[in-house]
Amino acid sequence: MTDALPHRMYLLAYDEAARGPYDRTRTGFLVRVAALVDLTLRGHLTEREGAVRVAEPGPVGDPVLDGVLDEVAASTHGWKHLARRNRTQTLQAVEDRLAARGQLTVEDGRIPVLSGRHTTVRDPDAVRALRARVTAVLRAADSPQEVALEDAALVALAAAGRIGSVVSGEDRRRHRARIDALTGRLGELAPGLETAVHGMRTTMIAAQGGMGGS
Repeated sequence: MTDALPHRMYLLAYDEAARGPYDRTRTGFLVRVAALVDLTLRGHLTEREGAVRVAEPGPVGDPVLDGVLDEVAASTHGWKHLARRNRTQTLQAVEDRLAARGQLTVEDGRIPVLSGRHTTVRDPDAVRALRARVTAVLRAADSPQEVALEDAALVALAAAGRIGSVVSGEDRRRHRARIDALTGRLGELAPGLETAVHGMRTTMIAAQGGMGGS
């Protein structure tokens, strides 16, 4: 993996016009689950009797992933609970990490409770290229079983989060079976992880007390 999944997930969710994620609440869920997927891919997390366990202690070398791994080590919960837990803090940690790497500029609003954070991507072309690559994975004709698990995860999460710049409404309708198959690939890592991603739409709606989006 060339870059941690939560960082790529954030960049996929970035909206230049909004000067930040297209939706902070949804993006908090997406980067949080992306971190859990990444840690599982790296062999640090596993599932036993419905609970998420640390299979290999850290450090991973990335502060976002290390922070999530420490949380899991002190927990006895499942994927769905961990996806909801501290998602705002994880989102901010991703932004801080991208800023430290020079990929993002972060500006806190004068009244944070009202205006929140504003962020600016330093290389918009790189974000557009990432977006195009993930969309191409969705539209490709190859078997879902041939897709790298990290790419399958990005497609699954972008679809679950309704990131229209990556997975349009037409794409969701036309490629519904492929989205389901790519999401199903997460079951190779952990059955509960696949279930959590399949149910993310409902989880995010509940978190916001209902929200729109086709």
